[in-house]
Amino acid sequence: MEGDSSWPSESELDEIRNKVAEMSGKNAKEVKVVISPYRICPLGAHIDHQGGAVLAMTINKGVLLGFVASGNSQVVLRSGQFEGEVRFSDQVCGCDQQLQKRKEKETDLNENGRAPSPILEKNDWGTYAKGALYALQQQGMKLTQGIKGMISGSECLDSSGLSSSAAVGVAYLLALESANGLTVLPDVNIELDRLIENEYLGLKNGILDQSAILLSSYGCLTWMNCKTKEHKLIEWPNLQSDRQIKEFKILVACSGLKQTLKTNPGYNHRVSECLEAAKFLLEASGKAELKPLLGNVKPEDYKTYKGKLLPNLAKRAEHFFSENRRVDEGLEAWRSGNLKLFGRLISESGQSSIDNYDCGCEPLIELYNILLTTRGVFGARFSGAGFRGCCFAFIDGNHAAEAVSFVNLEYAKVQKKFAKQLNSNAQVLICELGHHARVA
Repeated sequence: MEGDSSWPSESELDEIRNKVAEMSGKNAKEVKVVISPYRICPLGAHIDHQGGAVLAMTINKGVLLGFVASGNSQVVLRSGQFEGEVRFSDQVCGCDQQLQKRKEKETDLNENGRAPSPILEKNDWGTYAKGALYALQQQGMKLTQGIKGMISGSECLDSSGLSSSAAVGVAYLLALESANGLTVLPDVNIELDRLIENEYLGLKNGILDQSAILLSSYGCLTWMNCKTKEHKLIEWPNLQSDRQIKEFKILVACSGLKQTLKTNPGYNHRVSECLEAAKFLLEASGKAELKPLLGNVKPEDYKTYKGKLLPNLAKRAEHFFSENRRVDEGLEAWRSGNLKLFGRLISESGQSSIDNYDCGCEPLIELYNILLTTRGVFGARFSGAGFRGCCFAFIDGNHAAEAVSFVNLEYAKVQKKFAKQLNSNAQVLICELGHHARVA
């Protein structure tokens, strides 16, 4: 493709093709590879599930899934990160059992506010593949072929907050569709991945992650209205004739924290608070018949009745409406190539996530603050909810190398324990924009 060609490299593609050829007995030339990138969300954090507008893009890191059709209904998978082999067929994939287990735990999930992350569990890393099969079957798609494959994510970026779970889910969907000769449009795959995460796994997230992964294009910012599903791609205005972006890079700084702290009330809890705030505001404004989403509350009604919200609900609503405003302003900043304004809005989004959405944890917040003091950084925030994972920043490419050294040094001063757990060569990465998910 035009533009960035650093990921995946031909050697990475050859390596995974050879591994699949070895495990399947097929020729490496018969092996296809799903390239499913990770995403960042510069603006629009935590509002997709409320029908807000979001800005997203992919980076040149992600998930590779090499596969061949299995010749029957069986799915056989190996992982570059986890040990063991996953085997199941469409008749015995355990979909019903998984759904029953989730329903049995639903009360605990609602009370604790913590959502499971099966793809990160060593003993159950194939759950997303089973979820992909479930989603395809739920939509009535005829499957006669399983797959034999191997999946691997970019080094040190699992549990990173870059939406590795959505990248994995999309990868399995594309592989199963390809093996069965199915042509599925991106908007359908967005819905299929929603079924994996919302119905099969019981997560309460929106459609931002899979939308970014499936719709993005190199050199573009992806804008999406999560209520209407309308989207558009806005190309960086200063794209060079060789389709390279020279004004900025994307810095990804890992915290070393891979498990959500158990004392944190979690993501689902905050989603419930948003719904409660929306219900109150809609009832107060005489529009109780509307679905309780903050995206259904008019800004003028929010201004009129926000003073009557309970403190926590008021903070959730303030994040939603201020973040929507930042998305609008950020879109115009990107169109005009105004990196200073775009970056400032990203940093403000990060602060609102901390102050109004009560996201983040000590290591991620300290990493965020370090990035704000790093020379050449236009703006930064943590990726995802900040309960673990990484922070990202837009940075002047001329200062990228010195930024890597600075962030490594400063983070080690405040978080010695987590810094020691990181691969020194992969703690801070300089990335480029990526492409959408595809089969090669």
